[in-house]
Amino acid sequence: MTFGRALVFATVLAMAGCAAAVPADAVPVLRPEVVAEIPHDPSAFTQGFEIADGTLYEGTGLVGSSQLRELDPATGAVRRAVPLPDGVFGEGITVVGDRIWQLTWRDGVAFEWDRASLTLLRTVPLSGEGWGLCADGDRLVRSDGTALLRFHDPVTFAETGSVTVTGGGVPVTQLNELECVDGQVYANVWQTDRIVRIDPSDGRVTAEVDATGLLDPARRADADVLNGIADAGNGELLLTGKLWPSTFRVRLVPTP
Repeated sequence: MTFGRALVFATVLAMAGCAAAVPADAVPVLRPEVVAEIPHDPSAFTQGFEIADGTLYEGTGLVGSSQLRELDPATGAVRRAVPLPDGVFGEGITVVGDRIWQLTWRDGVAFEWDRASLTLLRTVPLSGEGWGLCADGDRLVRSDGTALLRFHDPVTFAETGSVTVTGGGVPVTQLNELECVDGQVYANVWQTDRIVRIDPSDGRVTAEVDATGLLDPARRADADVLNGIADAGNGELLLTGKLWPSTFRVRLVPTP
């Protein structure tokens, strides 16, 4: 999301008493235990993050800078990068077989890319805003900044349904970058250091991750918000953020 929008939403959340927060006593709280730290391009305004077949894919945002990238998950090095069409603001991505779907924020379209060549194959209409995207079995899951998760057909991108995300019975808004892992959906809560784990069958938040301090304050001063979740396998995740200089491979463990 843009810096201007960040300021607006931060003000709204402050005025609302941070209504997007999950009630503290509603779900287990986990923390990321760092296994390894990997370099990350600090110029990347990360919007989507996903590993497939040993390759890390990243979608970046901002008009004029939006890209689809292929990275080395062990080193963070950019292997290939292609720009999005002029004037669009790139958002979340997900891999579906030999294709990659990529959202745009308010441009009203989604892009389908050939995964092998990073060639744009198709542009399809997108209703509403695009924030995060992941693949959950035979459907795609999209966030749009509200408390809704929207479901899409992975071939046509047609919207097929939705569910409202709630924690302790309270809608959880500002759902941003998504990662589908073992039938659950992990979502960054935008403008916070929280990640929520969601059961997409009914929208219930089943756990909350407190990632406060993952990037130390000195480096955080030149970076933006936590935003980037990739399933690294073996119970581990890769976590990063917009303009972060590092990606962290972590395990989620109970908070003491």
